Amino acid sequence: MNKVVPSQVMQAGGLPEPSHARLMDVLNKLDQGVMVWTEDGLCQVFNERLLTLLEVQNGDIYPGYSREAFFATAVRLGHVTEDSADQARLDFASDKERFSATRVMPSGRRLQIDTRRLSTGGFVSCYTDVTLIERTARDLTKARQAAEEAELTALKTLAAEKSWREEARLLSELDEWLHSCKSQEELFRIVSTFMARLFPQSQGELYIYSNSRDVLDGKCHWGGGDLHDHIFPDACWALRRGRQYLYSADKIVFTCTHVEEQSPNSSHEDYVCFPVVAHGNTVGLLHIKFAPESDPKRKIALHRLALRCGEHISLAVANVRLRDELHDQSTRDPLTGVYNRRYFLGELRNAVALADRRASQVGLLSFDADRFKTFNDTHGHDAGDMVLRAIGDTLKDLFCKDEVCCRMGGEEFAVFLPDTDKEQALHIGEALRCAMEDITLRYGSGNLPRVTVSIGVASFPEDGVLPQDLMLAADRALYAAKHAGRNCVMDSQDTDPTGGPFSDT
Repeated sequence: MNKVVPSQVMQAGGLPEPSHARLMDVLNKLDQGVMVWTEDGLCQVFNERLLTLLEVQNGDIYPGYSREAFFATAVRLGHVTEDSADQARLDFASDKERFSATRVMPSGRRLQIDTRRLSTGGFVSCYTDVTLIERTARDLTKARQAAEEAELTALKTLAAEKSWREEARLLSELDEWLHSCKSQEELFRIVSTFMARLFPQSQGELYIYSNSRDVLDGKCHWGGGDLHDHIFPDACWALRRGRQYLYSADKIVFTCTHVEEQSPNSSHEDYVCFPVVAHGNTVGLLHIKFAPESDPKRKIALHRLALRCGEHISLAVANVRLRDELHDQSTRDPLTGVYNRRYFLGELRNAVALADRRASQVGLLSFDADRFKTFNDTHGHDAGDMVLRAIGDTLKDLFCKDEVCCRMGGEEFAVFLPDTDKEQALHIGEALRCAMEDITLRYGSGNLPRVTVSIGVASFPEDGVLPQDLMLAADRALYAAKHAGRNCVMDSQDTDPTGGPFSDT
């Protein structure tokens, strides 16, 4: 610890007191400017560095220079404000042992002024050039802020890239699943699952044009969206304008009718509608109501992602529809709309094999229209085609579960009934006969004569363990019904297996 050495001790030790010249030499070596004020406010001592810092000439400051004149000159030159000068006057007049101030020079140099009260009376003020220090501090602050911003940008970029990769992965998976769909039901289930993953907290629905193209049918939804059974094409601005429609509450836009119908008495959140277009044709509508999003870039990214999803869904819907059309053309009879013989026989083999494994039963109905050749010859083939279409429509109305209906050829039809025994098959056959008997067809200016059917009934395994044996038994029963007077149902067990058109005699 340094001790203050009294002047008497210095003299006793032979050390001379420093001269004024020596003290000034020491002061002039300092980097700070120094000014000593007397108790009554006059300049007593200052060093050369002070002149440089205050940017004044030699002679502008001199011993005996009053502090009041010093402040007045600084205010006049604009180095300090009047308020700062007044504050300095108050500080000097107070009992403070130490106080500080700041002065800005015309060159831009910033001076930090620290003033202390001397024990012998008066004050000493030290002027320090803090321009470089403050600039360095500002530069460090800016560098730190720039580094933080760069880090934040990098984190956002990384998060965006991660989100983009996840979205790309989900889109790739969506595309793979959509192309693996065998039916529209599978496609809609996959769409609702993936859209809920791609757009969490959003709501949406998918609508597909009906075959008549006068309405769009609601097919799937996610996120609690309110799915309409049907909407009209003119209920959506996207369909009317032929392009995507973005509704934003802060813009001059108009709500789609189908959205207005969902919540007529509430304000609407942002949503977007995309026409689902495939091969140049609009096949449906994708509607997504987004969760509130404050980031405009994120909102744009979500809209872009939704558009890409719509493109994938469009192609998938078109492909599945085309596949269904080709499947129908290859498996269905074009006149009646029921399945053709080739498809029926394949499904019958599968049903018999499954029933054999499960030890269950399969019922088979074989029937045709009575005296259909005479009907055709009398009323013409157009009338005959109308009758066949009516038979097909009745079959589709009557059998809408796991049953498979088929037109075997001409006026001959067949139906197999999974998990159905002989007694149940006979009751179903009678219901079918009555339904056909009730058909009324108007042709030209009048009604066509009533058309009846004769039905033969067989069952697995009672009447055969092979599909061809089952078909043979049902056909024998059919011809037995013909011989019994037509318009009736005949059990294969009530026929003579050695007689009929399939006998050898």
